[in-house]
Amino acid sequence: MATKQQFKNFAELLAQSNVPVLVDFYADWCGPCQMMAAILERVNAQFQQQLRVVKIDTEKYPEIASQYQVQALPTLVFFKHGQPVERIEGVMPADALIQKLQTLL
Repeated sequence: MATKQQFKNFAELLAQSNVPVLVDFYADWCGPCQMMAAILERVNAQFQQQLRVVKIDTEKYPEIASQYQVQALPTLVFFKHGQPVERIEGVMPADALIQKLQTLL
């Protein structure tokens, strides 16, 4: 799973991915974000061939968070072919997130 990664060009990262991308917009100080981190580890293990999980620290990359209108943390945005197709705000139980991702993939 991608973690606290530096991005030179986020749009390029999305466009060049050969699988859908699930972006976790988070902040280190956010308690619910820490809860989602464990859930996303499980998701990453289950979908590692079908999905790329990327974490974006909104404190370090506020321009990316602003571009995607992230106003609550955590926010998950699911991208297909470089375009956002689904958005989830707040903590979602692992089973519910896995079921949602199965329908999106």
